[in-house]
Amino acid sequence: MGKLKSYQEQLQEIVDKGINAAEEQQKKLASKPFDYAEKLESEAREYSVKTLRKRYNGYSDSLFDQLRNLNSRFGSFAGDLVAKLEKEAAEGADAVAEAAEDVSDAAQDAKKSVEPKKPAARKTTARKTTSTAKKSTASA
Repeated sequence: MGKLKSYQEQLQEIVDKGINAAEEQQKKLASKPFDYAEKLESEAREYSVKTLRKRYNGYSDSLFDQLRNLNSRFGSFAGDLVAKLEKEAAEGADAVAEAAEDVSDAAQDAKKSVEPKKPAARKTTARKTTSTAKKSTASA
């Protein structure tokens, strides 16, 4: 029976070593969050609420200043775009007006070429017969 007792003791030592290794690993893993919490707690003590508020307001002001700058740049871009569109629209309107004048002129010319010409007013002249001519024909 001595051999069985030896096997039992060896088996218990193996299980005990396994338990010890698992316990050590569990303590290492469990200590990580606590280490971070302790570090955070010590850093948080370095700042007062006023300091935290001042930093927050500084970051907030910086963010909104950047947004205002972006809005200003967008406004400039939109203004340039609107000016270009207005210029193109004015140029287009001028081109349309010129084309309309050309069409109107062409229509007037076409109308003149198609209209029948009115005859010129004739002067009616009465035939004057001279009395001498009548006399000469009457005496003969």
